[in-house]
Amino acid sequence: MLITNIKGLVGLHPKDKLVLRGAQLDHLPVLENAWILIEDGLIKDFGEMSSMPSQISNLPSPISVKGRYVFPSWCDSHTHIVFAASREEEFAMKIQGKTYEEIAAAGGGILNSANKLQKTTEDELFESAAMRLKQMILQGTGAVEIKSGYGLTTESEIKMLRVIRRLKAHFSIPIKATFLAAHAFPAEFKNDHQGYINLIIEEMLPRIAEEKLADYIDAFCEKGFFSVEETDQILKAGAKYGLKPKIHANQLSVSGAIEVAVKNKAISVDHLEESDPETIETLRNADTIVTLLPSCSFYLGIPFADAKSFIKAGLPVALATDYNPGSTPSGNMNFVVSLGCIKMKMFPEQAINAATLNGAAAMELSNSHGSIAIGKNANLFITKPMPSIAYLPYSFGESQVDTVILNGEIYHG
Repeated sequence: MLITNIKGLVGLHPKDKLVLRGAQLDHLPVLENAWILIEDGLIKDFGEMSSMPSQISNLPSPISVKGRYVFPSWCDSHTHIVFAASREEEFAMKIQGKTYEEIAAAGGGILNSANKLQKTTEDELFESAAMRLKQMILQGTGAVEIKSGYGLTTESEIKMLRVIRRLKAHFSIPIKATFLAAHAFPAEFKNDHQGYINLIIEEMLPRIAEEKLADYIDAFCEKGFFSVEETDQILKAGAKYGLKPKIHANQLSVSGAIEVAVKNKAISVDHLEESDPETIETLRNADTIVTLLPSCSFYLGIPFADAKSFIKAGLPVALATDYNPGSTPSGNMNFVVSLGCIKMKMFPEQAINAATLNGAAAMELSNSHGSIAIGKNANLFITKPMPSIAYLPYSFGESQVDTVILNGEIYHG
């Protein structure tokens, strides 16, 4: 596939640039009036139109995209898209001013999703998750991480992870699976936390490892959920089976989750709506990626993470959707990038880098995805005609994605 007359080829980071820290996020290399050649699903070559080699310019049926930009696909490193049903009944409770904790105490929240999922078949879960993922891809997402965590029993957690495995086989984008049984305590373990943790460690983990169902392990380290000590115990158990940590941290409070994440060499810490100078200092000396989820803050009405302070401190910041039925019922990365700019005061270049290369890094995929470089996977999207790169986050209510390319082929859904 040869694409020509590209207004701007976006995100031309060197292939060996695997993550962007701090001020590096400010720089989003763009090649104007460009062409790109794709072969065998990979980026073969690119350059300026004025210097296109004759053997390339003579290829048949080039795609001319005058006035349009070509971006690397969004890399969404935090989702929960395998769920049984939406939770719009809690929507009115939120409008009435009920807090996240009050909704959970009233039988809503994660336990509500778990109850519904336990009654839903694997086939039904796969069909609904596939529809969500297809819509995400059409909105420009070309790599995704999916968590379990709405099962909360051995059989239901395994069922969720098997659905994710089926999604991996069915879709041509990379999908990473995260085991998140430590999402909430089931009602029967409300007063026996260690009993549930033992179930995770002694029963769930061996089966997941045997079937090779997960890449990562996660825990919701927060007041009212999993304590720092409980999180540490779970992460260490996962490490024995080769599962690397990715942690829900500091969503509702500064909980000590960052410290336990760094101690266990977490790939990423996700949320961080609440933070303090100690949080930043702890992360400054780590390789852990700070994954921010602004559409969760938008939906719940909680503070937005302090992206500017994280960037100023030289940290690697990523953006992701947190797509889930309770706190972020949207998988639209374009809106996430807009919120990064509008609500977290990130520059468009910072937000786009955070949603592409650093999102890929948070899934350990940045050697093959997240930027335009020779030899990288050709997961791209072509925009509608746009006056500038900043127009994409500026036009927050509209999708500027016109054509999606996965592995060098146009994706039709």
